[in-house]
Amino acid sequence: MKKQILIIDDDADLTFVITDMLESYGYSVTAAQTAEEAFSVLSERSFGLILLDINLPDSTGFELCRELRRVSTVPVIFASARTSESDRITGFDIGGDDYLPKPYSMKELLSRVNALMRRTYGFTDDECIVGFGDVSVNLTSRSVTKAGRELSLSLKEFDLLACLCDHIGQAVPKDRLLSEVWGAFSEVEPSTLAVHIRWLREKLEDDPAKPVHIKTVFKVGYILEGDK
Repeated sequence: MKKQILIIDDDADLTFVITDMLESYGYSVTAAQTAEEAFSVLSERSFGLILLDINLPDSTGFELCRELRRVSTVPVIFASARTSESDRITGFDIGGDDYLPKPYSMKELLSRVNALMRRTYGFTDDECIVGFGDVSVNLTSRSVTKAGRELSLSLKEFDLLACLCDHIGQAVPKDRLLSEVWGAFSEVEPSTLAVHIRWLREKLEDDPAKPVHIKTVFKVGYILEGDK
């Protein structure tokens, strides 16, 4: 999930070049050419980073970012030919994390993407493994074991578990979990989240009825507690 990037830009040729470059460095890239298309994609899935142009055929990147910031903290890099000081200030004021003026080199773009990913998620070249109880979660290989036995998790179950692992020891609000796992503009009901939490408990807890790791935080959301 963290390695997935959404490019929102109506320049198809530039998007093709960026996609080819980022995928060669291990990122998974999805593209949208309009704000409407971007909203549709963001209602179905989540991304680790968004590369956003300002001038879109049906809206502006500024407006899209404002809407996004109401429901998501996903990192955003504005990439635009609009390079005035006022545009750059606006980009940061409404929640952008970086501003890259066009034209830019692919090396600089990759450097900005890598730096923002590291700053946000703490990526390293090593495997990222989180353990609690007799459960081991390998966030790099997307595998989970319990008492040494590999478990089978659905895509959403793993994404939900990974999100909880990212914030281990912290209460994560339901809205944030829904946004990060199902997409910023998803219309998934909160009951869907509750069902997936129950499924995770059934697979990971010794006694799902009395969970000691995946706990409910009243009126907030859920927390993954490690070993004490």
